[in-house]
Amino acid sequence: MQGSIARICVVVAAAILNHPFFPKENTTIPEEEEDILARMKEHEEMLLAEQERLEQEISKADQEATNSGLDYYGWYFWSTLSLVIFFTIEVCRQDLNPGETPARAEDEEGYTNSGSLNPKDLILDKSVLSNLCETSFQPFVHESGRVQEFVEGFADDLLEALRSICDRDVDMELEDFIGVGSMFESWRVCKPVMCDLIVPFATPEPYNFQFDLWCDASSDIPLDLQGCGKIKLVRLSENCPDCFSGKTTVDEDMLCLLHNRNHDSKADNHALEELLCLRNTAYLSKDQVMKWFQISVTRAWGRISHKYEFELTFRNLDFPGALKVRFRSGKVIVLNITPAIQLEDSHAYFISHFPSDSGNTTDIHWHLSFTVYERNLLKHMAKKLPENSCHLRCLQLVSFLHKKQSGLRGRSALTNYHLKTAFLHLLLSKSPSAWRPLNLDQRLRDLLAFLQKSLQEKRLTHIIIGNPLVPLEIGVPAIFQDAEPINLFRPLVLQRQVYAKMVENFEEMLRNAPVLIQEYAPHFPNGGLNSTTVP
Repeated sequence: MQGSIARICVVVAAAILNHPFFPKENTTIPEEEEDILARMKEHEEMLLAEQERLEQEISKADQEATNSGLDYYGWYFWSTLSLVIFFTIEVCRQDLNPGETPARAEDEEGYTNSGSLNPKDLILDKSVLSNLCETSFQPFVHESGRVQEFVEGFADDLLEALRSICDRDVDMELEDFIGVGSMFESWRVCKPVMCDLIVPFATPEPYNFQFDLWCDASSDIPLDLQGCGKIKLVRLSENCPDCFSGKTTVDEDMLCLLHNRNHDSKADNHALEELLCLRNTAYLSKDQVMKWFQISVTRAWGRISHKYEFELTFRNLDFPGALKVRFRSGKVIVLNITPAIQLEDSHAYFISHFPSDSGNTTDIHWHLSFTVYERNLLKHMAKKLPENSCHLRCLQLVSFLHKKQSGLRGRSALTNYHLKTAFLHLLLSKSPSAWRPLNLDQRLRDLLAFLQKSLQEKRLTHIIIGNPLVPLEIGVPAIFQDAEPINLFRPLVLQRQVYAKMVENFEEMLRNAPVLIQEYAPHFPNGGLNSTTVP
């Protein structure tokens, strides 16, 4: 029996000897390591010869031990010898690989930064950048005033018509719109003119909203839906803490002076729940709300269309507030009127869709938009910057490059909202003096480098949520100041092909940036200004 065990030890030692010194994946050995390979082969041959000799000695010793009755002591001798051989072989195998380094872990999405262009190495001429901004972007700034005046007048007219057709007992109550986005933040760089409006709406009495945020301690919202919340439609007569009619400690004849209504009204027939909520639930449905909004906007336009001499169409049926105004002259203005629900008395709004939405939300999970806080942050920071600061031009240039790259290779998951978020992070991290007009080229490189690093690290945090650098003057509610930061890239990283394309498009944009800037910047042949520079 002991002889059999000894033979097993020999087999184990032989298996270790025959173990490859390099993993099979590493089939390429540099030329400078040929001498190491030669020594390894010599040592391997020596070990194989030693193996054969040991097998013969073990076989002979086993036979002698059996004949002499010394199996007991032979077993201990050969077991000890086998362990020593085992240990020696392992040590030798490790020492024979001095040039071997651990395999570098590749990115799980297949992205590597090999060959990536460092934005700090971009050759950017200050005068060319300045001329591009003056000739290509400045006309939009002058035009924005007239466009905003038209949009605000038309939106007021449309919403007033919408209010007039709503049943005040069963329809939502529309409030005044809020202008957001590049048009109202003065960094628009392209045509057609696009205006983003948020239209908050409230419930008729005796209804109210209850909110379930992802950052609430008792929330059951999944981690992949960070930044979202659910909106529950409730009756004030049943849930209002100020309503006396629901309390048993007071006179039963006492009624709530705030929320008393006729019990025969349409609102008591659950018409509002059926109109706006997911079936058999009290949670607001994005699809139901958008359907109601689209029908209401269509009816409202029918009432006022005779007053205007332009054509109004729905640009995207999936987003009912995406309207296109086409004048007889051919000029086009795009209106994104987004229905929203204000979160209590804050400036945060639940909206049906979001610029960086990856499409993984359910019908009852609404995105929470902080775009009003972002607009206020931009205004607050601008007050501290030098005169004629380059901060908005920096954002315009990156948006311009992104727009042109999308035209060359198609759209990617990288949006203007990502660009603005990165820009606001940079704005918060730099001193005001860093944004002097002459620093435009440096700040543009910094912004591109910040975006590249964020893409490589797969992390771009929300500018408002959980950011201690946001000034207290902006008035962000404490629940969002104390919340964990949200990674805007997280939903995209989970979609490997989508994220890989986004990274590829950005890297190509970096390589194309000098050419695009030179192509669209004004030239001065014979002292004349090229008049075809506006994109």
